[in-house]
Amino acid sequence: MVKKSLPYSGIRVIEFTHMVMGPTCGMVLADLGAEVIKIEPLEGDKTRHLLGSGAGFFSMFNRNKKSISVDLKTSEGRELVEKLIASADVVSENFRAGMMATYGFDYETLAKKYPHLIYVSHKGFLPGPYDHRTALDEVVQMMGGLAYMTGPEGRPLRAGSSVNDIMGGIFGAIGVMAALKERDQTGLGQEVQSALFENNVLLVGQHMMQFATTGKAPSPMPSRISAWGIYDVFEVKNQEQIFLAVVSDTQWETFCQAFKLEVLRADERLKTNNLRVQNRSLLLPILRELFLTIDLDEVAAIFEKNGLPYAPITKPQDLFEDPHLLATNGLGEVRMSSGPHAGEVTKTPLLPITLGGERLPIRMDPPDLGQHTQELLKLMNYSEEEIAELRNKKIIQ
Repeated sequence: MVKKSLPYSGIRVIEFTHMVMGPTCGMVLADLGAEVIKIEPLEGDKTRHLLGSGAGFFSMFNRNKKSISVDLKTSEGRELVEKLIASADVVSENFRAGMMATYGFDYETLAKKYPHLIYVSHKGFLPGPYDHRTALDEVVQMMGGLAYMTGPEGRPLRAGSSVNDIMGGIFGAIGVMAALKERDQTGLGQEVQSALFENNVLLVGQHMMQFATTGKAPSPMPSRISAWGIYDVFEVKNQEQIFLAVVSDTQWETFCQAFKLEVLRADERLKTNNLRVQNRSLLLPILRELFLTIDLDEVAAIFEKNGLPYAPITKPQDLFEDPHLLATNGLGEVRMSSGPHAGEVTKTPLLPITLGGERLPIRMDPPDLGQHTQELLKLMNYSEEEIAELRNKKIIQ
């Protein structure tokens, strides 16, 4: 079901982005109703053709967008793109420093011509001593403490998703929203910047503050001292695994009753959560031995019945059939536009919010390369003959 109205309907975004960070910003704005026009080179966004862990980038982050394919190295190509920019509210980019200036599409140049324009740049670092460096999600995870906190001692490990790219794009979109609100009051646009490194620092801020609070350096997650006595992955019968948590004294009482652990419940060394944390070396071996005798479904059922936190260890591919996501319309149908399964319909996660009780739908599949070139040029009053000439000269596809 498509919502009758979306909050950013009527907002036009011109997007010069690739990979994950910039496209995520555009995806958020597009899902919220903005018209997002993706400017692609004649050969297309390189993420259309990535393999391995990048194979899902284009289909995931480019729904609800239009595509126009233009050679920006030509004056005619730049001219038609600038006509689009003149009609836009937002320009979004995430290319290396100086690249947009070579086309005359940098913030300083465009702001003089179009003072209403909001210009969002997605970079590795905000302006400062590091801003000349080339950054990737993995680079900032390593230098920003996240890889250290994720892996075992001496083995820094990147998180299992493009967390900084995705969140950096989301913060870029938040900046755009704030700038649009301010423009309502002033009539003027402004530059917005979002960066991978600073995003990563926010992610590890809780560990920075842990150090500030305790004076003790935080240990990586695999060797950390948990804040709760029971908060771990346990092996159960048949070598299956489940995450179990007991995070309050009330939950401890419930847990002991549910599993008939009266001896543990009566043990003064385990009376409070802080005592259980201090005595995990006593508690956990007993529980690990217990859970090896119980099958996964039974453990899950007991935790479910008693309102205790638990989670199966799920693989990404399992989420396509997750009953909660299916029941709540958390996945939308999308036609893939690249890769060996191009043209096939699959499911993809929607934004994790509701507006008025409804999830935000997929209105358009990720676009084919240059799918909307003809449509957009006609709206800019290019004639059929002019469009044909641009195509013959290989300025557009």
